[in-house]
Amino acid sequence: MDRRQHRRTGRTVVAVGIMVVLGAGTTGCSTSGAAAEGVNGPGGDPVATLRRAADTLHDAGSSKATTSMEMATGGTRVTIRGKGVYDYRHRLGQLTVVLPEDPAGTPEHRPITELLAPGALFMKNRGAGVPADKWVRVETSSLSDGNLVTGGATDPYAAAEVLRGTRTATYVGRTEVAGTRVRHYRGTADLSDASQHASADDRASLAAAAKGFATAEVPFDAYLDDQGRIRKLRQHFSFVNGRENAAVAVASTTLLYDFGTPVDVRLPSPKDIYAGRIAESGAGNQPPH
Repeated sequence: MDRRQHRRTGRTVVAVGIMVVLGAGTTGCSTSGAAAEGVNGPGGDPVATLRRAADTLHDAGSSKATTSMEMATGGTRVTIRGKGVYDYRHRLGQLTVVLPEDPAGTPEHRPITELLAPGALFMKNRGAGVPADKWVRVETSSLSDGNLVTGGATDPYAAAEVLRGTRTATYVGRTEVAGTRVRHYRGTADLSDASQHASADDRASLAAAAKGFATAEVPFDAYLDDQGRIRKLRQHFSFVNGRENAAVAVASTTLLYDFGTPVDVRLPSPKDIYAGRIAESGAGNQPPH
């Protein structure tokens, strides 16, 4: 198969067809319990605890996942939402991503099915000239953001891998996420550092993100349960808008729950992958290359 159909340019940051002008959100949390448990919390050193978070997810096996990506475009704040399952041991996930309605309240696009795999993102119902029965395949290492924001949802395991680059972190205290008692940590990770300590599957993608974003620093709020598993992770990414040459930002939130849930993700066969030109909304029309 011609490898040109497997690659996409890193110039286009959002592959789902939305040109983003971003607005990062803020996260608040109860601080009760921090004094009683000490400044580091029950897990010990916060930096070490967060750097282990991806390994803990791998050991957990699988979970359901809900994602959201907050943006502002045309002066209107929008949120792209996703929901699905993820297998952390085999690095396979499936999300249904729902794009926001247009200002008149009409859906702009059918939900996009995304399959997450080592080094690749597959999208169905991509639109922009792609046949309804075909998938678009994107090599994540070819994207300037390493697929942390491209698909409108951050790969849950890749989000955890970013924490391997945690430079500073503090324990905020105890709170709850969806009825589960968790420990809240706030800190900053470095994408360059994360890429050096990431698994082989994510190393190239995180290295691309470290170079492609406006800054390699990723502020975050992480909520871990008593087993050290991520229950909620909110991260802030920043990149340069090529048209306006201005730094813009996106707030990505990942919720993980129902650990151990069965996951059956089947990747499309080569004959089901679209090899033609793909139109980009607001970013020019660029064929795979």
